[in-house]
Amino acid sequence: MKLAGAGIVAVTVSLATAGGLAGAAEEHPAVKRPFDLPPSADLSYSIGARQRGFNLNGEATLTWRANDSKYSVDAESRVALLGKLTENRSTGIVDNWGLAPTEYYDKRFHKDPTTATFDRGAKTITFSDGDKTYPIKGGEQDRVSVSWQLVAVARAAKDKFKPGSEWRFFVIGPRDADPWTFRVVGHEKVQAGASLGEVDAVHVMRAPPPGSKDQTLDIWLAPGHEWYPVKLRFTDNDRDYVEQTLEKIVKK
Repeated sequence: MKLAGAGIVAVTVSLATAGGLAGAAEEHPAVKRPFDLPPSADLSYSIGARQRGFNLNGEATLTWRANDSKYSVDAESRVALLGKLTENRSTGIVDNWGLAPTEYYDKRFHKDPTTATFDRGAKTITFSDGDKTYPIKGGEQDRVSVSWQLVAVARAAKDKFKPGSEWRFFVIGPRDADPWTFRVVGHEKVQAGASLGEVDAVHVMRAPPPGSKDQTLDIWLAPGHEWYPVKLRFTDNDRDYVEQTLEKIVKK
């Protein structure tokens, strides 16, 4: 089962370790931008997926908590018959870059969990699976936090967050890291759950680099609902996909 982390998100260019990292500066973008964190909330999503010829339906839940000093994101997805497919977690502090993870946890169906640790004292990122390391320069995200950092940046940018604009991040995965580029596609209508109806949304896409086998990620952010992700779609190279649609928002 290839379902990716539904925790907004799961989705790898490997940098050298220790001594080779200084020469990889262009692969490790550190961009400081204004940000505005959205209110804490519990988000419920319905899931529609096609995996290896099978159509699957289920649900995903996401708990977003943030204040001036710390944040947490907890997400899990389930489908009928198979039960829990993914469990993803990002916890950390809020600094002058925005979200600053301290730990990223990734658990997928029938696989052992992995953890990435951001040691902010030593300014080093390490992994429970593998011996790669990355320096902390500022602004690094993980595959769960990056969507919420994108939301926070979009809320602060607004007029600059327009079609054709691109937003780069350095994203830590379960075992290594990649530079990610999100491109704003445009404004679209999205049919959300019954309690939300049709929603005006900003479509943002992350396409993997040429030759990569990573997933394409599409996110639709809803400015009228605090810029929360109202829809997400993960698409594999073989066109298998997982789609999440927002059904309910409970602000905390």
